[in-house]
Amino acid sequence: MEPHKVVSHDAWIAARKAHLAEEKAFTRARDALARKRRDLPWEKVDKNYVFDTLAGKQSLADLFGGKSQLIIYHFMLGPGWEAGCPSCSYLADHFDGAAVHLAQRDVSFVVVSRAPLSEIEAFKRRMGWRFKWVSSFGSDFNPDYQVSFTPEEKAGGKVFYNYEFIESFPSEERPGASVFYKNAAGEIFHTYSTYGRGLDILIGAYHFLDLAPKGRDEDALAWSMAWVRHHDRYDGAAVDAKTSYQEPKSASCCD
Repeated sequence: MEPHKVVSHDAWIAARKAHLAEEKAFTRARDALARKRRDLPWEKVDKNYVFDTLAGKQSLADLFGGKSQLIIYHFMLGPGWEAGCPSCSYLADHFDGAAVHLAQRDVSFVVVSRAPLSEIEAFKRRMGWRFKWVSSFGSDFNPDYQVSFTPEEKAGGKVFYNYEFIESFPSEERPGASVFYKNAAGEIFHTYSTYGRGLDILIGAYHFLDLAPKGRDEDALAWSMAWVRHHDRYDGAAVDAKTSYQEPKSASCCD
């Protein structure tokens, strides 16, 4: 780390108060942006999506679990993978603590992957997670929400992700989060989806790192999350080499 400027206490307070004014402006701007997000138009969901769950087959309506709002995290775990995406796993380490609180605000939280349920459950047990995680295997759910691509789409050189065509990605899966609302008549509406760096807001550990002197300390890495491992693979242990998922060599899956 480069030598840093050191000042008197009074000079430190003056600099901190000046920065505090900017932080407050950012907080107000973020609140205003959140209001605009909630004011975005909705689209009605007419397709009958069905998921494999520990409770049997469930529809998208079932995933609401008695709530009117549903947040789905699209986790990168494809059929045949022996481990989930390390970056998605980094996000998922935050989910259990949040889900119980979301339920108190009329929000259900569910994770969805395209892998079969048995493969999801095996990885979930390894990681020690408790959140609800269901399989969209065999349905159109993942491609309809821009998080899975066919071999033909990948072979074409570009895929549609984050509302634009981008250079193809090493994996057939991508991360994202989608939000839905169900009214009293049982109609379901898609209200919001976010991808790439839009998922940063879900990563509490990043917000802690942003407070630290070195910040995220990722500038010299090959891609932003190159340092991330499954939480049981730190302390010098290698990431499971058997997984069919490969991190991109030039950018994070969450750029």
